[in-house]
Amino acid sequence: MIRVAAVGDIHLGPDSAGLLRPAFDTLGACADMLLLAGDLTRHGTVREARVVAAELAGLPVPVVAVLGNHDYQSDEEEAVARELTAAGVRVLEGDSVVMDVNGTRVGVAGTKGFCGGFAGRSGSEFGEPEMKAFIRHSRGCAEGLAKALRDLDGDCALRIALTHYAPVPDTLAGEPREIHPFLGSYHLAEAIDSAGADFAVHGHAHLGTEHGMTAGGVRVRNVAMAVIDRAFAVYHLSPKGTEEDPPE
Repeated sequence: MIRVAAVGDIHLGPDSAGLLRPAFDTLGACADMLLLAGDLTRHGTVREARVVAAELAGLPVPVVAVLGNHDYQSDEEEAVARELTAAGVRVLEGDSVVMDVNGTRVGVAGTKGFCGGFAGRSGSEFGEPEMKAFIRHSRGCAEGLAKALRDLDGDCALRIALTHYAPVPDTLAGEPREIHPFLGSYHLAEAIDSAGADFAVHGHAHLGTEHGMTAGGVRVRNVAMAVIDRAFAVYHLSPKGTEEDPPE
């Protein structure tokens, strides 16, 4: 059984130092890895990223992250990623990482993703150049995720897709329907189903719902902190993604 801890949308700022560290220090006893689903900072500044990095440095489990829209706000996303990387966090964008968990190879592929909407209610790459660029970026993020999933070692017993934006509308239940197109894209779900994943994690939708599923049957979890209402959620997965109840 692989124990996957995950959280997104922690939105740390200069006044957040030490806020999550006590909880994160317990990860060694309950999880094999920590996945961060973006929006780690409030405004995407290096100063905020250093607070996040201090919360994550030297944790007893490997940490894998994607950035979110808040982490891009100040146009310092590359510097934000460098601060996290220096603290030992693997930051993904269209690439993947493979970890050995007690002899089981677990692959994580990640992208921030982007918005655009879902089947029947989505934008299209048509019309003004601005609209074409908007949808092209959404499609490009999904294509990067698909490639990262395909590039994972064939020996991986568990493949996890990590995004910030939502791949399915299921986990947006509770959010106003008018903003669903700005919370995710069906292109991400298509990438997950076509390239092959066993489990998917995202954030971004603070008023959403934790549980969802792609059309291909991949379990999706919205781990925005406001949704899971704790420092992190832990999912117990068997190889090939079957979610199991934790042991007594």
